[in-house]
Amino acid sequence: MEKTDFEILSEKLRPKLLSVARNFAYVSGIEAEDVVQEALIALWNITLQGQEVRNIEAMATRIAKNICVSHYRRIHLDTQSLLHDNYIGGSEATLLTDMEDLRTIKKSIYASLTNTQKEYLRMRNDEGMTLEEIAEVTGKPKTSIKSTISAARKQMLELIKKQL
Repeated sequence: MEKTDFEILSEKLRPKLLSVARNFAYVSGIEAEDVVQEALIALWNITLQGQEVRNIEAMATRIAKNICVSHYRRIHLDTQSLLHDNYIGGSEATLLTDMEDLRTIKKSIYASLTNTQKEYLRMRNDEGMTLEEIAEVTGKPKTSIKSTISAARKQMLELIKKQL
């Protein structure tokens, strides 16, 4: 097919292709004229390859529809949001992994403390006891408990800094 023949054919096909493209463009949000241009370029490439087409109008319409569907799918997939975050590798999985990591770090840090330091920290942090209450329970002076807890916290902070 010669260039002049194709220009005449494209002028004849343009209104039909615009109609098809407008119907799809309304849904997919693309310009109908862009679809027609792409379809005509694809049709021209087919004719340049020397492929025989029985019904050029049907082929052009099929190409235009396929281009519209491709644009629609591309836009739809790009903007489709994830409905849930509970998929594998999502935020719940990350949260569980982070919690497990924190438990492991806490165990290793607590393992380096003395039994007295562990007990005082447990009473102070986990049970929420005041220094006076801990002194009452243990029979130790309040200042001794305070210095033991302070030393334990300092030791834990140094271990955390080493691990980071």
